Amino acid sequence: MSFLQEFRKFAMRGNVVDLAVGVIIGAAFGRIVSSLVANVIMPPLGLLIGGIDFKQFSWVLKPAEGNTPAVVMQYGIFLQNIFDFIIVALAVFCVVKLINSMHRKQEEEPTAPPPPSAEETLLTEIRDLLKQQQSATPVEINKP
Repeated sequence: MSFLQEFRKFAMRGNVVDLAVGVIIGAAFGRIVSSLVANVIMPPLGLLIGGIDFKQFSWVLKPAEGNTPAVVMQYGIFLQNIFDFIIVALAVFCVVKLINSMHRKQEEEPTAPPPPSAEETLLTEIRDLLKQQQSATPVEINKP
């Protein structure tokens, strides 16, 4: 088998395709969450704090000199990324919790007992016939 054929076989296995779909959807979800944090959550939060734009939070480590740009640590963007992470982690937690509860419900449902085998059915019929015969015939007791 050639290298290309082996790679094709590997890439077309179910788990690899599922993983690829998950990564693509996860990346799209990450962009949605980033937009939610940057455009929906942070502006009102900044307004509540006093009209602060979190993206502007930074520390100037070394001011600009001539043609050399300033060295700036932008911790406001870092704060937004922390909010992104918290929201993504919360969403993943909720999905995992939902999936786990569905699995628990499936495990809790009692399974129906298997139907009796042909041998068990035959033995049950024989037992019932023997009971019928015993109740139909009176039993004689030998008295001395």
